[in-house]
Amino acid sequence: MKDIVAIGEVLIDLTQKGVDELGVGQYAANPGGAPANLAVAAARLGASTAFVGKVGRDAFGNYLRAVLEENQVDTTGLLEDEKEHTTLAVVSVDETGERSFSFYREPSADVNLKAEEIPQALLKDTRILHFGSVSLTAEPARSATLYAAKTARENGCLVSYDPNYRGSLWSSQEAAIREMKNALPLCDILKISDEELPLLTGTTDPVEGSRQLAELGIRLIFVTLGANGAFFRLGEETGSVPGIKVKVGDTNGAGDTFFGAALSQLVKEDLNTLTLPRLTEIAAFANKAASITTSRHGAIPAMPKLSEVQ
Repeated sequence: MKDIVAIGEVLIDLTQKGVDELGVGQYAANPGGAPANLAVAAARLGASTAFVGKVGRDAFGNYLRAVLEENQVDTTGLLEDEKEHTTLAVVSVDETGERSFSFYREPSADVNLKAEEIPQALLKDTRILHFGSVSLTAEPARSATLYAAKTARENGCLVSYDPNYRGSLWSSQEAAIREMKNALPLCDILKISDEELPLLTGTTDPVEGSRQLAELGIRLIFVTLGANGAFFRLGEETGSVPGIKVKVGDTNGAGDTFFGAALSQLVKEDLNTLTLPRLTEIAAFANKAASITTSRHGAIPAMPKLSEVQ
């Protein structure tokens, strides 16, 4: 039995780390991809995790598999595509640490994951099945991801979802909103950023936005607020934790660290009996983990171990 199985993309983040003496940008090939990031974040914090997805039969694919395995993530469900290459994302970072993405994708390996390729045991023997919205941008990965979420739920697993919006991957914002919304009723636990909240609810107010989302049957909702911490809703109860001031390296992977940290604690709880004080502790723990990630560079390389958060 795994604590968390994450399905979706694992890719190379070519992250800008500065410029040379001639002003030419320098990039580091960091492992990334939101679901893979989450699996590593949770594993580093003590959870047993597995990843389901596809990489190319290339050097980057081999590297990503090695990174996951080094971080104790089960790669039984990580497949190799014989034709397409591993996905690349170029991550540019501004002077405040905020990042922007350009993807080299479609065709690429992660988009080619098919439902029939997913190991059934991983959709049954887990406490939480996690997915994001990047794998909803194209077929056959979209159908495979939704199949995994539905099957896991039918098997009695909790489902978590992060509608991490990447505008350049969608044909239009309207298409993105439609597909991201379609997946909402499948999840029990949701993590959404303050930038994505108005896309899916029409409001920037975490109280009202989370109320609308809860009406869809989502039991636990986190709204990450960047430097201002995080808001959360459990049924009718709400709360928040403040931000932690750090010198920012870059913010890549911060949301994935937050959610991975939160899920690493939630697997020890029963949502039916979870109390607001305990949820506040979990959110504070996740916020600390995310703040450590933002103080460093890269996504997976920046993620903390349990001892650091404690």
